[in-house]
Amino acid sequence: MKTVVLMGNPNVGKSGIFSRLTGTRVITSNYPGTTVDVSRGAMRLPDTPAEVIDAPGTYSLTPTNPAEEVAAGILAQADVVINVVDATNLERNLYLTLEILERGIPAAVALNLWDEAGHQGITIDVASLERLLGVPVVPTVGLAGQGIRELVDRLGEARPSATVRPMSEEERWAAVGRITGAVQTIAHRHHTLRDRIAEASIRPASGVFIALAVIAVAFMAVRVIGEGLISFIFEPLFDLYTPVAMRISDLLGPGILHEILIGHLFDGEIDYVQSMGLLTTGLFVPFAMILPYIVAFYLVLSILEDTGYLPRLATLADTFFHRLGMHGYGIVPVFLGFGCNVPGALATRVLETKKQRFIAATLMSLAVPCMAQIAMVFGVLGPFGMRYVVMVFTTLALVYVSVGLILNRVVPGECPEIFLEIPPYRMPDLRATATKTWMRVRGFIGEAIPYLFLGILLVNLLYAVGFLDWLAAVFAPLMEVWLGLPAEATAALLVGFLRKDLAVGMLVPLAMTPEQLVIAVTMLSVYFPCVATFVVLLKELGVRGMLAAAGVMVTTALLVGGALRVVLIGF
Repeated sequence: MKTVVLMGNPNVGKSGIFSRLTGTRVITSNYPGTTVDVSRGAMRLPDTPAEVIDAPGTYSLTPTNPAEEVAAGILAQADVVINVVDATNLERNLYLTLEILERGIPAAVALNLWDEAGHQGITIDVASLERLLGVPVVPTVGLAGQGIRELVDRLGEARPSATVRPMSEEERWAAVGRITGAVQTIAHRHHTLRDRIAEASIRPASGVFIALAVIAVAFMAVRVIGEGLISFIFEPLFDLYTPVAMRISDLLGPGILHEILIGHLFDGEIDYVQSMGLLTTGLFVPFAMILPYIVAFYLVLSILEDTGYLPRLATLADTFFHRLGMHGYGIVPVFLGFGCNVPGALATRVLETKKQRFIAATLMSLAVPCMAQIAMVFGVLGPFGMRYVVMVFTTLALVYVSVGLILNRVVPGECPEIFLEIPPYRMPDLRATATKTWMRVRGFIGEAIPYLFLGILLVNLLYAVGFLDWLAAVFAPLMEVWLGLPAEATAALLVGFLRKDLAVGMLVPLAMTPEQLVIAVTMLSVYFPCVATFVVLLKELGVRGMLAAAGVMVTTALLVGGALRVVLIGF
């Protein structure tokens, strides 16, 4: 079986071509970081099956970061290389092309974003480029599938270049300029509305207002779509399910099994939020309260990625994140973390240094609630008025900035400058957007439900043996004196390690004041990540890094909780 390796600069559409070649459901993104993890798939060449490897994006075979080291290592495994080139940035892309061809590996060039080049008035003489490079060159549009069949048909012609010899760096850049000048012509064209929007969205003055508007519209869309799914789909489904659950309750009768499967009944009826049974709260919370917002968030996120807006947001945020010890890429873990902290933690890999990754992971765990938790915050505090919801998120924002400023000063290490390629705005492909959304939603379901069930089961068992009552008594002085909360809130903090959203829901039966709920909800967000995020951070940061991050979280939670108690309740 042959090994076909896709190589190219970041943001040239490699993942889109990979998906078209293999049929594998992979996430296609326009912002850096998605292809840090190597993707593999299978395809059929005209004469043999082949494994396809999507290497991380790289500008050169001389590595400057971990992703480029992986890309250079993968090249050694290739029987055939498909070099994906951005037709709108030919001069920049050809440096890597020449490096690959100098290695003497059979290669073909996919001249991707061919449609975008035409829109920008760029014309490339494909036949002349093929002659100068000495390998097949095929224009493609990865997202639309244009040129993919021809690319596969011509892989049989892939060969080592007979026209490119090993060169020094200076000779290579001279060759890039010579080839570009020979094959590319650029026609004058007037600025379109899309051009003006693209320029405005990257300028600091106008870009900030556009960014705020985009973020506001994005989260408004999430809320509208999520609430619509709840009202018209999920709640009616659970109305049909309620008689079934009540029938199971009657068959089980009183006892420990009833407590585990159905939970508590309120006035003889099931309360899906408070009953805490595996077949009641265990199903309702993830599917009817959380999943709708997760679907909406990932749909909106996919659209922002595929239009090419997220890299612009990263550029605008660069100055701010530099003050916190990161750079503009720091917006990626934050944005993903709002959906689920697990992919947010994995996204810290886009940052180059240990200092940046530690700060990004710690701040995300401290102050970026996942969409599931956000949904529960609105559900718990919303009935008391939006000002209490605003209090929680304002506090979290202040925590993010304050702790970031401190960590930037005390954590040793470097924070290099950002080198970010800004792709043109593109119309999202509906098929790719829907596939990406479904993959992310499916991943959330697989990650969330087992821990949610485990949390409910654990709470019921601990309650049955009296452990929660003992724990509440132990921590009563801390909860009541320092935080101003009832001792029973200890159980919610315990469950918060398993599922933050479930823990927020456990605060409802305690009949706390809105001010107490603000303190409790904020503490749940700050003091520790859920167990799934904890496992990922342990892998990403190592034992020492995770212990240091945990120390920051617990200390911050106690300080913030005490400060909120003084401000909201008084001494």
